[in-house]
Amino acid sequence: MKGKILGDILLVKEVNDDLQELLKIPGVNKIVKLGHISGPQRKPEVELLWGEGTETIHKENKCLFKMDVSQVMWSKGNTAERIRLAKMVGEDETVVDLFAGIGYFSIPIAVHSRPAKVYAVEINPVSHHYLRENIILNQVADVVEPVLGNCRDVAPQKVADRVLMGYIGNTHEYLDVAMSTLRAGGVIHYHESVPEKLKFTRPVERIKRAAGDREVEILNQSVIKKYSPGVYHVVIDARIGIRC
Repeated sequence: MKGKILGDILLVKEVNDDLQELLKIPGVNKIVKLGHISGPQRKPEVELLWGEGTETIHKENKCLFKMDVSQVMWSKGNTAERIRLAKMVGEDETVVDLFAGIGYFSIPIAVHSRPAKVYAVEINPVSHHYLRENIILNQVADVVEPVLGNCRDVAPQKVADRVLMGYIGNTHEYLDVAMSTLRAGGVIHYHESVPEKLKFTRPVERIKRAAGDREVEILNQSVIKKYSPGVYHVVIDARIGIRC
């Protein structure tokens, strides 16, 4: 059976094996069947097959993430990107995470880098609740400030050395928010799901269009994972300079 382990929960998409055999996997106390993930808040459909409750604490890269798998999603395919960002944030930088979730990127950055401040903005009240819990669990309350609301309404203006846009969907619609949040010379980490033929052209074009007459320097463009047949999840790192 294919599945992934989060904390003490085994997440599966289909059931072909005896549940008792699956419970012999070290550390597994619960088994949850994962269905579709839908809606702007990316809420998963789940069925509890074994155990009590769907809440767990998952450990990754020396960080702790408390979550309810029936309420929020977790992508193991993004692990390398979470580690990459955690290592590249400079000392005393101000970071704004526009789609923070439960702290997927904000927590590792606070744990492994030395930012002056991380503003973690999240629209989903349930994800925001776990974000606050994870800030406490990882002892980074002096660095990470959780902000509840739509980033278009609550993101701080012109403060960021680095803006994270780790959500994929209609992310491009918020590039104007990223530009207004960023200081001149700051960096945007922009994520998008893109057809293979456009994977490194459409995202860059959208960034340049949003930047207007400001200088744009592409620092990195890479594939994070295959999103669906013929579609890739990519990330573009772009430095946005002063107006030309």
